[in-house]
Amino acid sequence: MNTSSPTAKVYQGVASRQQMFRMFDRHHQRPNRWDDDAMSLYTGEWFEIGEAEHDYMFEILPPLWIRGSVFAMREFLTGSVTSVFFALRIDGSIRHFHSYCDLSDQGSVERMRVAITERESRPIRAMTRQERLEHIWSTTVDQYRDYSEENCPQSLPGRRLITIYGAAGAVQQTLLDDLTDNEIAAKLPVQLRHLPIAA
Repeated sequence: MNTSSPTAKVYQGVASRQQMFRMFDRHHQRPNRWDDDAMSLYTGEWFEIGEAEHDYMFEILPPLWIRGSVFAMREFLTGSVTSVFFALRIDGSIRHFHSYCDLSDQGSVERMRVAITERESRPIRAMTRQERLEHIWSTTVDQYRDYSEENCPQSLPGRRLITIYGAAGAVQQTLLDDLTDNEIAAKLPVQLRHLPIAA
């Protein structure tokens, strides 16, 4: 039985240094931040970065380990989850990626490498619905995103909420997973709105 975490691309495009640092902790607003085990939130998340950002992270601290064009950060985010950085040749070009891997799972780094390579080797540029939602979460500033609380009438506590503007300028919080196609399109940058939806 495979109990490994699924992988999730959480940003479309190449993240700038500022975006990279912000996405290192995309879940910092979650309830009970210091009381819960957040491994499942982070494990499997990945996004593309530039070569300069990749090299900068390599030089911050001595890596925990280096395996060819892959290295792991010495400092763990939570439990056995840490940042793993890849330099991968995809379609003839070297591209750079950040991911969160659970190093207690011996196959997690290789599965991540395969998942990134397969996802980025697709001949047609497209995004899944989940990738669209993750991109929205990654790029929305903190004051327009939140988590549901214990007394939230909408759902179970701890689910992600996003602020949307309705008719006549009405403002409301909606569950991220419940955004309609039109609401998703309105939240995405123009260059991503009309990409085909991948399976």
